[in-house]
Amino acid sequence: MYKIRTFNNIAARGLEQFPRENYEVSSEIGDPHAILLRSHKLAPSDLSPSLRAVARAGAGTNNVPVQACTDAGVVVFNTPGANANAVKELVLTALLLASRDVVGGIAYVKSLAGIDDEAELNTLVEAEKKRFKGRELEGRSLGVVGLGAIGSMVARAALDLGMHVLGYDPAISVDAAWRLPSEVQRMENLPSLFSRADFVTLHVPLLDETEGMINEESLRSFRSGSVLLNFARQPIVDSQALASALADGRIRLYVADFPVPGLTNHPNVLLTPHLGASTEEAEENCAVMAAAQLVEFLQTGNIRNSVNFPAVQLEPAGGYRLAVTNRNVPGALGQMTSVLADQGINVVDMLNKSRGDVAYNLIDVADEPQQTLIDDICAIESVMNVREFEI
Repeated sequence: MYKIRTFNNIAARGLEQFPRENYEVSSEIGDPHAILLRSHKLAPSDLSPSLRAVARAGAGTNNVPVQACTDAGVVVFNTPGANANAVKELVLTALLLASRDVVGGIAYVKSLAGIDDEAELNTLVEAEKKRFKGRELEGRSLGVVGLGAIGSMVARAALDLGMHVLGYDPAISVDAAWRLPSEVQRMENLPSLFSRADFVTLHVPLLDETEGMINEESLRSFRSGSVLLNFARQPIVDSQALASALADGRIRLYVADFPVPGLTNHPNVLLTPHLGASTEEAEENCAVMAAAQLVEFLQTGNIRNSVNFPAVQLEPAGGYRLAVTNRNVPGALGQMTSVLADQGINVVDMLNKSRGDVAYNLIDVADEPQQTLIDDICAIESVMNVREFEI
């Protein structure tokens, strides 16, 4: 019986992925085998010795102590792309709001609520509508920073609106490159993109190298009067540097999903309360994807969409499987195979992959492993944990 502890409200369709006959799922479970969460901030103290995996129903994992999980041999999953359409639609909304003063127009009409005469109301509306005149998106340039699941979808939608799209992503994956429309003009560096774009939209993860990416220096490269959109993570933009760029007109408008003190009432800032993935569909998609990844990992040892372990997919050969996590040091794999050979174990199939300081091994064997084999593998100095499956 696998025990899954949940934090936050997880969509019912996600919870349905756990077969009732061998999964216990609750927010009150102690010593879980896995944790499923959304925005709850997990602390290192939440990592019990029984824990094998943490799944975040969303793309970002900054609310999970990833390094502490790695040190404990705990796999951390996310759900890249599951909420991409929801974020894409909100970015398109932001582009439209940034080009047409719809917000100002709505506020103006609300200010006329006390006028009961229709003719007077129409006269005022017609006289004042020029205050809210905007510009069309067609023919304008959009710079997309980060061309993953969300960025590539935003790029495609912008092309459909008739925009010129510039893209930058030095770490683009092969899969992402295949998704990217050929009409997107790849830029070699960020200053070139910033200087040529009327609108810039950010779609990069929050990492040490992306925190404060939009700062005083990078803002100098922006075209005067441009619009910056941030639906990635708040710390990617230096708020103080942004305030200065807004004051001198370098940035005409900032539209973001992350309210910060000092900008919530700024006349050239539009902020939403972290609505990027707040759709029924996105919450369901993320929950289903996260839960399915946990089930696959707990029952077969396979790993997909982990942020700290390598992706490992080995089709079960029938019989039994060992999943071994070890520190990625020279000689570790040789020591394991020596143990297997010494005990006369027939290896049917085997896969070894590493990521950073961690290596992960799936070993399919014909006969049920004895406890002495598991103990001998655990005794190898670099080994962090060993799990056994009947597959």
